[in-house]
Amino acid sequence: MSLFELHYEVPGDDFTRAGEASGDVKAHLKKLGFDPATIRNVVIALYEAEINMVIHAGGGTIDVSVDPECIKMELIDHGPGIADISLAMQEGYSTAPDNVRALGFGAGMGLPNIKKYTDEMIIESEVGVGTVIKLRVDVKE
Repeated sequence: MSLFELHYEVPGDDFTRAGEASGDVKAHLKKLGFDPATIRNVVIALYEAEINMVIHAGGGTIDVSVDPECIKMELIDHGPGIADISLAMQEGYSTAPDNVRALGFGAGMGLPNIKKYTDEMIIESEVGVGTVIKLRVDVKE
């Protein structure tokens, strides 16, 4: 049973608002007394995914479901899609444009970091349609 659910609209190409969803989720989890390791994993994974939405997909939506055993996140965008998911999962691989790299983003660590900090990561993507990323972080003891 879910303790609560959150929904966020992520604007595209707006780096000033990037990270708002992950920051809000962090505040909720801290208020509920979740352990620091769980909060860290959720926030890092969600921030990386949120930034990817801003950089590559023109924004999208994030839905978060929190329950005592795990935190589930679903990110949906209608961007260009990921042509080769296995390539995109390689550390250092990036399709970020130069102007994004000049801002300090686009190092090709987003998807690998998401995988590293989650207990489950499912990517469904279709070129020209968009991407759905489903994440789960189990609550630490």
